[in-house]
Amino acid sequence: MEENKSGDGIRLNKYIAQCGICSRRDADKLIDEKRITVNGVVAEQGIKVFEGDRVLFDGKEVSPCQEHVVIAYNKPVGVVCTEKDEHAERTIIDDLKYDKRVTYAGRLDKDSEGLMILTDDGDLIQAMMKGRNGHEKEYVVRVDHKLTDKFLKELEKGVYLPELEVKTRPCKTDKISDDCFKIILTQGLNRQIRRMCDAFGYKVIQLKRVRVMNIKLEGLEHSEYRIIEGNELTELYRLAGLK
Repeated sequence: MEENKSGDGIRLNKYIAQCGICSRRDADKLIDEKRITVNGVVAEQGIKVFEGDRVLFDGKEVSPCQEHVVIAYNKPVGVVCTEKDEHAERTIIDDLKYDKRVTYAGRLDKDSEGLMILTDDGDLIQAMMKGRNGHEKEYVVRVDHKLTDKFLKELEKGVYLPELEVKTRPCKTDKISDDCFKIILTQGLNRQIRRMCDAFGYKVIQLKRVRVMNIKLEGLEHSEYRIIEGNELTELYRLAGLK
């Protein structure tokens, strides 16, 4: 790219996110994988995109979205959170069948189900994914044997996970039945709830996310989605710290 272009320009990873392809962090991975070109040249980390530049992702031109869409989707067990995986029977994009490119703000593993938020607004994804923002996510968890009050209290205090070398943040729990409880987290470590339960000898046999911030799962069957609109959308952006 030319050095003397007018205007401030924006960093390439932010530009890619604004195109609804992925988050800024994942955009950096695409750049490292040499899947992005700018004006016919393979892009490098840190460059800026200016008005008139031509940006291609896997050989296809991309541009920022003018009007964004935000979707609530109920992911079934067995669906993989990835756009492309030759080993996956069903990916989230295949299952969603939406006619516009969107990506997800926060994963669920293959064995988990429930609410996911998908959008083409890279700034919203970035805001929702920042761990320090402490956005709430609520889950219903079923385990393989009877719950104890001590177990739930230990979860609430935070659990040291040696494989990740981190202690989880304090959280909230609520017992539903002898083997089922709700938990509200403000972080999203890899397989966090399963690891937390494993630490006390409990195996998770069902894990469903039922809320992300102010967005609730209720009313959606497996593989169904709805467009988030109106006051609900306004509140989501407010909680994310965006206008």
